[in-house]
Amino acid sequence: MDSDQMTKTLNSTAQRKRLNHYAGWKYIVLICTILIMLLSAIPTLYGEAPALQINHQQNQQPAIYVLKQTLAASNIAVTRIDQEMDKTTIVLADSGTQTRAKAILEAVLPADDDITLALVSAAPSWLQNMGLKPIKLGLDLRGGVQFLLDVDMETVFNIKAQQLVDNLRADFRDTGFRGVRISINYNNSVQLNLPTDEVKVALLKLMPTSYPQWKVTQSSGLLVEVSIPQTEKTDIINLTVQQNLQTMRSRIAELGITEAMVQRQGEHRIRIELPGVQDPATAKNVIGATASLAFHELKTTSNGSMVVSNNDGAPIRIARDAILGGEHIIDARASVGEMGAAQVNITLDNAGGKKMSNFTKHNIGKPMATLYSEYSRNTDGSTKKTNNIISVATIQAQLGSQFRITGAGSMADAQELALLLRAGSLTAPVTIVEERTIGPSLGAENIQNGFSALALGLGLTLVFMALWYRRLGWVANVALIANIIMLFGLLALIPGAVLTLPGIAGLVLTVGMAVDTNVLVFERIRDKLREGRSFAHAIHSGFDSAFNTIIDANITTLIIAVVLYSIGQGPVQGFALTLGLGILTSMFTGILVSRALINKLWGRDTRHDLKV
Repeated sequence: MDSDQMTKTLNSTAQRKRLNHYAGWKYIVLICTILIMLLSAIPTLYGEAPALQINHQQNQQPAIYVLKQTLAASNIAVTRIDQEMDKTTIVLADSGTQTRAKAILEAVLPADDDITLALVSAAPSWLQNMGLKPIKLGLDLRGGVQFLLDVDMETVFNIKAQQLVDNLRADFRDTGFRGVRISINYNNSVQLNLPTDEVKVALLKLMPTSYPQWKVTQSSGLLVEVSIPQTEKTDIINLTVQQNLQTMRSRIAELGITEAMVQRQGEHRIRIELPGVQDPATAKNVIGATASLAFHELKTTSNGSMVVSNNDGAPIRIARDAILGGEHIIDARASVGEMGAAQVNITLDNAGGKKMSNFTKHNIGKPMATLYSEYSRNTDGSTKKTNNIISVATIQAQLGSQFRITGAGSMADAQELALLLRAGSLTAPVTIVEERTIGPSLGAENIQNGFSALALGLGLTLVFMALWYRRLGWVANVALIANIIMLFGLLALIPGAVLTLPGIAGLVLTVGMAVDTNVLVFERIRDKLREGRSFAHAIHSGFDSAFNTIIDANITTLIIAVVLYSIGQGPVQGFALTLGLGILTSMFTGILVSRALINKLWGRDTRHDLKV
């Protein structure tokens, strides 16, 4: 068969198969998808503005002009004030005035009103009414403060060892065994020197049933050592860090900081990012503080007791085991008592209320001490615990889920204590081991440099494609711009997606990967034209032959992006997110959008003189 006959046969086959044809509904779906992504991306162009959000507990909103005058008197510029049913949003002109504006409004508004720092969209109201928001920016782009906290697990294991020692001593007293010497080793294992074999047999029977978390690791003569197995230690670490994560999130919520990120880093560290916070002093004081409150019975003997000083330095002997711990406290508020002294009103959960009720019912007329504990880190890196008895009160009646404590100090001290108690008691002490502050000017510079690199890379790519592939190159350029629009739209739509500086690097990389799809297709089209096929058939064969290669190349890269996001932290996740989304959008635009444009423009063109 000569060349003319082969061309006629191929053309007739193409006509029968309707080469390079999309149904009308496919074009509608493509256009609608791009328009939706465009609408989602537009709010990002307007960015975000610093704001204060006020939740009115009593549904009594102050007048807008009063708020403006109050802030204007302190030279704080206000862009606008929006009011809804029980919420007022004050948009400020300068992010540096957020903290000062919050302090001013807290002094003039009712104490029940909650004022939180926030960042709101600066887009037109019609976009906001559609529920569209700009892309959330990470700490390195928005500015703010980052803390790295270390959870002291040694203290947790030491407490568990001390609890075992106290319980075993009580068990031996109840069974009448005497002469047992118990001590805690450096690795928090418990060593027992037993007087007789009878006591040893009783101990070996007791441990598996009463203390299954502990295992006998050494038994030589009358010397027995028990410790926590490594698997159990791992479980304790995971549970402790998880509980501390929840507590930290509660504390940050109490501070009134939105869009904070709290996540685990490594085995027993926690990373906290507070975007938009430029004055980290208050956050550091609350996040770095490890405070807890517990109620103890007063003791007169040394058995199962410890000595703690009160506010005046006098020693007070209390029971080692608490009647009730701070984990049962669900609300705590500072107020002024009958004699004008500061006090903290406490509300317990059901379990805590029952414990307090049962104890006070049988101990009316006896004293009960309130123990305040705080952890800090010494210069050598070790953790130091400070205990202080803030009050010793006589139980006048049976208490329930609500009561009050006094002796917390000044009103400011009582308010800080109430804040820590509301946020929860940490299950292990944490200390700040690293603090980093990024100013808003540096964040703005990162944004400018990052997007300048993106614009430069995009511009050079557009020029290269237009010059090298001529007409098809312009199709690739349209698909590339559609890819960028869709990528920004997806980042704004996906809940929890945050754009970081490494994320911008992922965007720049996506630009090159997006045109790579078109390069594969266009080179296959050129190969088919060199074989003497018509342009229409070359388009059809080029897309078909390149499809498997495109899918294989992108899927392998997508796997890497998923792995990076799964095991990475912070900046690594930001890069992996934009890389993964960029792969998906580049396949969509490179295969479907480019094919749709080419089908409409040259899909049925049988000439051979087109330059590609």
